[in-house]
Amino acid sequence: MTQINCTQCNAALTCNVTDISACWCNELPAILPLDLNATSCLCRNCTLAKINTYLQSLYSQPIKIQLAFAKQFKNNGELIEGLDYTMQNSYMVFSKWFFLKRGTCCKNGCKNCPYK
Repeated sequence: MTQINCTQCNAALTCNVTDISACWCNELPAILPLDLNATSCLCRNCTLAKINTYLQSLYSQPIKIQLAFAKQFKNNGELIEGLDYTMQNSYMVFSKWFFLKRGTCCKNGCKNCPYK
């Protein structure tokens, strides 16, 4: 384990550069395109922010493209706070990304429903 600082916010983080497959960042889905020029790590918050910024650009695409992209992440294990949901007044509010991964609308008028 190596102690480094996030190149975006300068927060301290632990990176497992000797075994990248055991690093904390592997808990997150591989949504971002591979950046061959990347030479440093981001903290969890900055990584989630970067993923969410990328997803915002996806949301401007036709729904069929959004669904096709999200389908590959449908069975990605645990829900991730800040990506799949946020907590608001002790309630779990699902994100547009969560609903896209699910692949269908439940017709309950959910706040972030992408199928409206």
